[in-house]
Formats: sequence, C-alpha cells, structure tokens
Amino acid sequence: MKRVVIDQTRCKGCGLCTQVCPRKILVLSNMVNANGYHPVQCTDDELCMGCANCATVCPVTAFEIYKPMPIVVAS
Repeated sequence: MKRVVIDQTRCKGCGLCTQVCPRKILVLSNMVNANGYHPVQCTDDELCMGCANCATVCPVTAFEIYKPMPIVVAS
C-alpha cells in the first residue's frame, strides 16, 4: 500500500524533505514539472514508514501521508 503521495506539480524541488527522510527514499527527480522545478520522488514506496517528516517540512504542502488503520473486530 502506498503511504506517501507527492503532488509533483506543487513541488518546488527545495530538497528539504530529502534531508529529513530517515529511510533516504526521497530524491529529486531528473524530470522537470510544468513550473520548471525538479520535483521530489519516492524511490521505494514499500520502505516508507509513514513518519510524515517530509510533510512536516514541506513549505508547499506537496505531500499526503497515509497510514494503514488496524482492523478492529468486535467480539
């Protein structure tokens, strides 16, 4: 399940998120977005632990973080 979603049209390629990612799975892309920036991309969605450090430091709110919810079964 994908835990991090990056709006690459909003990203300005500042790289702050790449510095705070504990798994070092965020990198600046070689691609250029419509605004002329190199947006960030996640290299391995499976390694993302959903810590939300990237979303916290992002000045343009380009991140959405999803954490799996535990299933509670009523007995």
